[in-house]
Amino acid sequence: MTSITSPVYDPVDTAKKLAALSVQAQVDALKAKTDLATKTDKALNDLKSAMATFQAAMTAMSKNKSVLSQSATFGNTAYGSATAGVTAAPGTYSFFVEQLATASQTSYGGLGSSPAAGSGTLTVKIGDGTGNNRFDIDLSAADKNGDGTLTPQEIAAAINASSKNNSRVTASIVTVDNQAQLVLTSNSTGAANAVSLDASGVTNSALTKALVTDAATNIKQVVQARDAVVWLGAKGTGTRIQQASNTFTNLQDVKITFTKAMADGDAPVTLAVATDSTATTANVQAFVDAYNKLKTTLDTLTSPGKPEKGVAPGIFYSDSGMASLRNSIGQLLRQNVGGVSLVDYGITSARDGSLTLDAGKLTARLANSPGNLDSLFGNNTIGRQTGVLGSLDKLMNQWSSDTQGQITQRLAGNAKLQKEYGQTSDHLDDVYESNRLRYLDQFTRLQVLQANMQKTLDMFDAMFGSNKS
Repeated sequence: MTSITSPVYDPVDTAKKLAALSVQAQVDALKAKTDLATKTDKALNDLKSAMATFQAAMTAMSKNKSVLSQSATFGNTAYGSATAGVTAAPGTYSFFVEQLATASQTSYGGLGSSPAAGSGTLTVKIGDGTGNNRFDIDLSAADKNGDGTLTPQEIAAAINASSKNNSRVTASIVTVDNQAQLVLTSNSTGAANAVSLDASGVTNSALTKALVTDAATNIKQVVQARDAVVWLGAKGTGTRIQQASNTFTNLQDVKITFTKAMADGDAPVTLAVATDSTATTANVQAFVDAYNKLKTTLDTLTSPGKPEKGVAPGIFYSDSGMASLRNSIGQLLRQNVGGVSLVDYGITSARDGSLTLDAGKLTARLANSPGNLDSLFGNNTIGRQTGVLGSLDKLMNQWSSDTQGQITQRLAGNAKLQKEYGQTSDHLDDVYESNRLRYLDQFTRLQVLQANMQKTLDMFDAMFGSNKS
């Protein structure tokens, strides 16, 4: 038997393999470009995020209006507490607390349920009760459940709900020996905020009896409204300060809240206002930490790698723009502002370029010239950037701006490349499919030809084979 010796193949599989092989080099090159574009996109967004974090840290420092922190500390904290702002003048002050401010509180007894209709008007007075310092309660309208009976609880609710109250007075009910007492409390301290009731407009006889006729018995002053009286210095010889609140702001940028009065003969309590070295160090350290985080991101993106260990370089290793950015940051950190630099306050660059803070040197410098620290750091407020923060913020904006920033422009360019790569991929798909169909047609026809030739040989074998007689 004679046969044609030919390779066994599947036209479909062969066509796919040859078509793939025809575009393989182009596909591999495109994949390398696409992978690079994807990595570039991620790297740029990582850098933008790191810059935004750094700028946010600088903004936080600027919002504080000062890198310096001031402290205000009482020699005896039983008498009060204090906080100092950045413009507070350092110094030691003494205070004698003669009297604390108190909020008025009065109870009204003898109140029971009474007919609501025709009860008249009850007036709540604050202080002198003139102008806006008074408001009326329509007692007949206070009967909210509509049962025709006015209760002490409904009177209290009406006072609290009055649109003219403005949360100046709180009315509550205290039950003593099964008798409801209406308690009025001023929500502000001070003699001018004393609270009282005027029942001259009340026409309900039961209420009139309780609030007017039997006033001496039923009305009790629980807490008298008083102003705070404090002496700057000793009592009688210092400066007397009287006000409605226990919180004083008489010292520049210092807020003092007194909590305990003194007895005659007590020594004044001292208040020390000074630079808070610990808090100031923390503020400076926050800047150092924020910068080092940004530097870590830049280091990763521009790393030379370690080829001998198979570590690839960073995606922007040979990028001149990134190299320029790093150099510019370094120059700004070394700048001199008003005759001082970061180094003078203990902020130095380590061998790897990261910043370190010598807290001891910072504290020593603050003892001699604290004011220069704020001038050195400045602020990054748009339109009036100054100092190191302002210079760095301007540089960051050149890169991170959403409109004209370098990162935005690079992302746009990279997106354009990715779109082109997508179009190239579609074209290669078309080329692959065209070649696959061509190869499929060719190898299918070849397969048919081989089959026909084999049939012819089989026929000849049948006709002329050696086994025929």
